[in-house]
Amino acid sequence: MSTKVALVTGASSGIGEATAKQLREAGHIVYAAARRVERMQHLAASGIHVLAMDVTDEETMQAGIDRIVTEQGRIDILVNNAGYGSYGALEDVPMEEARRQFEVNVFGAARLAQLVLPHMRRQRSGTIVNVTSMGGKIYTPLGSWYHATKYALEAISDCLRIEVAPFGIDVVVIEPGGIRTEWPGIAADNVRAVSGDGPYAAQGDAVAASLTSDLSARYSSPPELIARTVAKAVRARRPRTRYAVGFGAKPLIFLHGALPDRTFDAVVRRVTRMPA
Repeated sequence: MSTKVALVTGASSGIGEATAKQLREAGHIVYAAARRVERMQHLAASGIHVLAMDVTDEETMQAGIDRIVTEQGRIDILVNNAGYGSYGALEDVPMEEARRQFEVNVFGAARLAQLVLPHMRRQRSGTIVNVTSMGGKIYTPLGSWYHATKYALEAISDCLRIEVAPFGIDVVVIEPGGIRTEWPGIAADNVRAVSGDGPYAAQGDAVAASLTSDLSARYSSPPELIARTVAKAVRARRPRTRYAVGFGAKPLIFLHGALPDRTFDAVVRRVTRMPA
């Protein structure tokens, strides 16, 4: 089928918004899902279907999938993009927030995969795209819970890829590097709120500054780069299992694999200007 039915989560801004537009421009029927429906009216005006969905709420996820299948009779593409960055020293982050980070970044994606898979198996085709991060392969200080969710989604994707291959379903991982979105500012605000005072304050200030530095903003890649990569993956007859794209992704992932841990620690400290 040249025209496919796609669901993109976290579509009210950034990568999700750009991906919904890109898939629509490629001729697909697109459903854009997010909590902030009011921020997606311009997508609706361009012919994209808008869904109110909270990936921590079972009712809205089930209702969204039911609506797509009722209206279109199938679902071909799931882009699990919804997520956020919860930064702060492990000692400082409340366990309630740690659990929410997993609920949004991991369990929501896994639940949506569960909901679409019966339909994809019936069709004997489909593509699940999980947007992780280069943070699913590397690590940065004060990002333990965020990185843990991305590492987890990488592992889930690998296992799922093998499980669903016999049914003609592909699982693709997108590993963005630095992207010009709201994400760095939100993560910086989080780290200042959680670890802006106390024994980790100097580290918190350094991490927040590195996330929002002029250098990072200048060299970060546009979200449209990720959107084009998603579109490329879903139209490929045999997509790659992983696409590392965006500022810093390929070199940092390579360095993490090539360097001893303590040497990579030193690289990370230098990049984030961590205090000694």
